[in-house]
Amino acid sequence: MRTSTDEPHRATGRTVPGPRAVAAGAVGNFIEWYEFGVYAYFATVIAADFFTPHGGGAAEALVRTYATFALAFFFRPLGALLLGRAGDRFGRRPVLIAAVATMTCATTLIGVLPTYATAGAAAPWLLTALRIVQGLSAGGEFSGSVSLMTECAPAGKRGRYGAWQSFTVALGLLGGAAAATLVTAVLSEAQVAAWGWRLPFLAALPMGAVALRLRLGLVESPAFRRTGPDSAADPVAAGGVPPTPPVPFRSTARAVVLGCGRLMAWSAAGYTFLVVLPSYLQNTVGTSPGRSLLATVIANLGFAATILPAGALSDRVGRRTVMVTGAALAALSALPLLHLVQERDSPLWATCGAVALAGALVGLMAGPGPAMLAEMFRTPVRTTGLGVAYALANAVFSGCAGLLVTELVRRTHDPDIPAYYVIATCSLGALALATLRNDDHRRGLRD
Repeated sequence: MRTSTDEPHRATGRTVPGPRAVAAGAVGNFIEWYEFGVYAYFATVIAADFFTPHGGGAAEALVRTYATFALAFFFRPLGALLLGRAGDRFGRRPVLIAAVATMTCATTLIGVLPTYATAGAAAPWLLTALRIVQGLSAGGEFSGSVSLMTECAPAGKRGRYGAWQSFTVALGLLGGAAAATLVTAVLSEAQVAAWGWRLPFLAALPMGAVALRLRLGLVESPAFRRTGPDSAADPVAAGGVPPTPPVPFRSTARAVVLGCGRLMAWSAAGYTFLVVLPSYLQNTVGTSPGRSLLATVIANLGFAATILPAGALSDRVGRRTVMVTGAALAALSALPLLHLVQERDSPLWATCGAVALAGALVGLMAGPGPAMLAEMFRTPVRTTGLGVAYALANAVFSGCAGLLVTELVRRTHDPDIPAYYVIATCSLGALALATLRNDDHRRGLRD
């Protein structure tokens, strides 16, 4: 087994520049998370337009909305498997092109869907179908972009380069929040419910066109050129060494399961604090929509502020140190922070500080996370392996967060359910992260 030196490689006289790889990988990821953020921010409106059965209540409709939200996540592992396998077989570039084109089309179509009042029972089914398509494309988006970013990173900078993938998650969620804020500020509540909520979904079309243009100009990553199926016929691309042996399925499957455990804290805490928070504050705490949205924006700003520093720090002290610290602090602080947010009489600065700290702790895990995953898999299975691990972890611990928290709060009337969920998942996640080798950041990616 060869270990790459992470140095830039040339192929046919062209170089894969790291900044271009970061930009091309990040822009599609931004669109994906922008859409997921918009869907979460308008969850109550979508529930009323698509999922409110005759005689059903708002809480039941919201549960159905989050069920569709979770369904998209459960199709992400399938997308990661199919598109990841294509990425390992044909290259990272074609997968990234297909993923962003599919996501853009599906998101735009949600913006023109007929509601239950117009299409009857077909409306929720059409929305569910488009969410499934988004889930499939999102499964390939993460795996392709992380593989490209980390494989194009200079020596000693994988954490920093991979952190841009997580940083665009924050930017996407903030972009969704900004779009929701603009729509709710300019339009009346009736206009938002009638047609205004569609505008942020339609905005995905021009953003997708920009992303597609960037990705069409990409060349393949140096690691794939060394180990891909054409490397045996091209000794220059392979670096003048024989092709690597196939990777045993058992070792890849073991790494996928371990990767899910190491992602548990990041996935669960991230979605609880950054995505589920708005509807939780409105429906459980009784916070005004404006204050709920402000809290979500502040949480995502805290998240964004620590991602890139955490990725860079992990290049110096190791992924394990940074990620275990984030998971442990999130578990310890979840209940006190939630109690502070629940207090309606709390000053605004205290509420904003609490949610900013919660987001910052998630950023400590999200910054080194992509590089940590890339280092777990060899190049011939990297796109498939890290994509399936990430998608499974998100399907179980993120996609179900809104559904689980909303339903448990509705049944138990216990407003502390979100904190209990974060405590349990972050505690277990910290144990899984403790199994990391603390010198992986000094080693090259394995061919």
